[in-house]
Amino acid sequence: QVQLVESGGGLVQPGGSLRLSCAASGFIFNINNMGWYRQAPGKVRELVASISSGGSTTNYVDSVKGRFTISRDNAKNTMYLQMNSLKFEDTAAYYCHVKQAGISYWGQGTQVTVSS
Repeated sequence: QVQLVESGGGLVQPGGSLRLSCAASGFIFNINNMGWYRQAPGKVRELVASISSGGSTTNYVDSVKGRFTISRDNAKNTMYLQMNSLKFEDTAAYYCHVKQAGISYWGQGTQVTVSS
């Protein structure tokens, strides 16, 4: 059974940093591309960053380029999202995602709130 568990969210001031983690189980972690999505109230869920199975290829939505870094530790079955220079508009629930046999799996999400 695929399980994704996010952690690391919280309340942070503008310009601050957070590091999200996604602990995965129930599938072969190191052969799957994965991604971080976010969803703000009233908005569509959007892909923030993605990473290839080995970690060598990453992609970011334009709004976070240069501020966020996605990474993974295949030995720990864990994916990360380092978020720096946070802005008000980064406020959202953040979810990790993997697709297995054509089925999308999501974690429960972790809330990131940027507020002064």
